[in-house]
This record gives sequence, structure tokens and C-alpha cells, in this order.
Amino acid sequence: MGAGIIGVSTAWHLLQRGHEVTLVDRQADAALETSFGNAAQISVSYCEPWANREAPLKALKWLFDPEGPLKFRPQLDPAQWLWGMQFLGQCNDAAFERNVAQLVALGSYSHAALKDVVASTGLQYNRLTKGIAHYYTSQKSFDEAGSAAELMRRHGVNRKVVSKDELLRIEPALCGFADHIVGGTYTESDESGDCLAFTQKLAQLCRDKGMQSLMGHDILRIQSRGGEVDAVSVRDRATGQTRELKADAFVVAAGSYSTALLQQVGVRVPIYPGKGYSATLKLLKPEAASQVSLLDDQLKIAISRLGDQLRVAGTIELGGFDLSLDTPLARTRAQMLVKRIEQVFPGVADTRTPEEGGDPQFWCGLRPATPTNIPLIGRTKVGKLWVNAGHGTLGWTHGAGSGKAMAELISGEVPAMNFGFYGVAPRSAPIPAASAPAGLPSQA
Repeated sequence: MGAGIIGVSTAWHLLQRGHEVTLVDRQADAALETSFGNAAQISVSYCEPWANREAPLKALKWLFDPEGPLKFRPQLDPAQWLWGMQFLGQCNDAAFERNVAQLVALGSYSHAALKDVVASTGLQYNRLTKGIAHYYTSQKSFDEAGSAAELMRRHGVNRKVVSKDELLRIEPALCGFADHIVGGTYTESDESGDCLAFTQKLAQLCRDKGMQSLMGHDILRIQSRGGEVDAVSVRDRATGQTRELKADAFVVAAGSYSTALLQQVGVRVPIYPGKGYSATLKLLKPEAASQVSLLDDQLKIAISRLGDQLRVAGTIELGGFDLSLDTPLARTRAQMLVKRIEQVFPGVADTRTPEEGGDPQFWCGLRPATPTNIPLIGRTKVGKLWVNAGHGTLGWTHGAGSGKAMAELISGEVPAMNFGFYGVAPRSAPIPAASAPAGLPSQA
């Protein structure tokens, strides 16, 4: 249930293990919601949770700033306030280090899984394997970059602190902004690419392997009986016809909407939507545009080259399931992205507004976030029901590995990484044979 990068990756790896798979999504094709216009980065070296000891003060400072990177928009919603309290509980050094360890473990595992998929399929998706560079415009922030880089190195990721001159050699396109840069960090092993293109092409390969694809179908209800899922009721949006789907295993991979689906059978998960924005701009001077994927420390945004376009994305807005792009706040946040591109790469991309004759492709999506930023991957308390959701801003980074791990767990295997899977015993303890659906390969 859910055909974003997480759901499609899960389908692919289940098919690879001999399962029969049905993929359901309300959209007409895969990756048309949260996976559509993300930051395009495979950022293992930046698998850092939002919650840290400085986050509460920063969030308070940004509360009244329409351009603040993390904005809390209070709602009359108990789920939002509960999530917020749980988030505050993670804002300490011990929790941060613990959460980083799991996020990096999943990130490394996922990056290897992505490379395997690309090697075996030859998928093309504007992939660039030139690393990710993080540039700083504040000396204070740059001085603090060393401790974050050291933390990543302790977890096996070679994030290097580099001088301004080194950074400009790594990405010469930043030379026009050099007067504002004091230094940076760089991870050569990271990469970037178009999540939408990858996911849709992988979904087609799944169909070629026999997957049943029910696009344009609303998921009406998960039905349970005797402590396990009996069926899932879906409705064809085109015809209005409803049907019940039977299976040996059911996987909820519906992003932020997973919460409501799981609540139907009494499973409560701490996933709350974080609205993020992106702008995709046509390049006017491709030869002068960046090749290395970038992070802007001041605005907390990401910039990635996608062929003849530039993608800039960022910000987190915690305000419910709002997907509007035409409110004053939304317009301000979207325009902030475009203004920054003109500051960093003047004249390189078409940053004109539609009124000025430009055609910026603005987008927003709901990042399904847990308070720890660690996704929920595993078995629920309801029989036959599994969850693969809560990836926050790291769905593209963690997508391939989350799908592979989910398929391994359903198949009775133990994923080879140190990660706390949801509802599954620690790695040191084998998964009981009874936990795997009988009669594998199964239908999922």
C-alpha cells in the first residue's frame, strides 16, 4: 500500500525473492506524492536527526520567521502536540548519537542496495556520483563542522572538513559566491539523482516481472479478523468499483498517510507530516551549473543538478496535511528557494517568476517524520500487517535499503545491519519461523 520510493522498492525486493506482489496507490502512477520533487540527494553522510540539543531554541527563534528552516505551525491536533513532546524528548546528546548510529547504518545499507539495483537493471535517472558538499557562510558554524564530521567518521562515513579553496576546487561553480563562503565539508561517496524517474522506472520493471499494479485506487479500509488482517478494501477511482484484496502479508508504505491506515486496526505510530518545498529550474548556462550536489548551511537547503535542470529543496513545516502552494507563507517559502539560487549562481538558472516570463516548477510534499527520524520498518502487532514508513527527509537515501530489509523480514531473513526494526527482535535473536508467512513465496 503506497507506490512511492519505499513501496516500489519493497515490491521490487519481494519480487526478487519470488513473492507475488500487488502494488496499490491512489495516484495514476508511482512516485507522484512525496517522492515526486525531493532534494535528489543520496546523503548517507548527512543522515542526521532533526532533534538535537539546539533544536528547541532554534525552532522557537524560527516560529515567527516565514523563511525559517523548521517551522512549527500549531494546530488543534493532539497528534501534533504529542509528536512535538516526543521530539523534545530526543533533543539531547545521548539520543542524538543513538539516532545517528541507526540512521547511518540504514543509510550505508541502503546505498549499497541502490548500487546493486542500478548495476542489475541499468536504470537511468540523471544520476551523479560526484559527492555532496556542504558550504558554510558563517565562521561560527564552520568552526563547529568538525565535530559533526568526526561523528560521521566514527560511524564509517568519510565526511571531510575542507577549506574554502579546497571546496572551490571540488565545485568550481561556487566561485561566483566565493566571497560569502568560509569553508565546507565534503563526502565523495554520496551522490544524487532523480527519485521520480528512478521510482517510476523501477515500478515498470516490477510490472514486467509480473507485479499487479493497481494505480488510481483508493485504499478504503484494512479489515482484520481474529487478530490478523483479513483483507484490504480498495476502490477504483475511474469506475467507482470496489474490491477486496487478499494476501499472506500486507505492507503499509503510505508515507504520512500510514498513520490513519494503521489506526484502523488499532496500531498507533508516531508519524507526523513535515511539509517540504522544492523548485525545479531550467538551466540557462548548463556549463556554469554545479555538478556536485550541495547543502547550504545558512538556509538548510539542498541543491542538485538534474540534467538540464537545477533542483533546490528544503524547509520543514509542521502544520498538518496542508499541501497548498498558494498561501502567503507557502509563496514566501517557495520564493526563498529561488532567491537563494540567484544569489549563489547568478544568471545560471531561470529564476524568473511566471509574471516575469519564467516557469519555475514549485512543489511541496509531506515528509512522514518520526520524532527520532528513524523510520518504522517491521512487523506490527496485527498478524500479516507490516509497516515501512516514517522516513522523513531521507526517503530517497533510505529507500532501496528499506525495501530490501522489508522483503528480507517478510521472507524470514535477518537484514545485515545494526538497526532496530519495528516489532522485530534484535539482530542477535533469530526471527522465529512462525513469524514468516506460511507457504513462501507469498503474496504481498
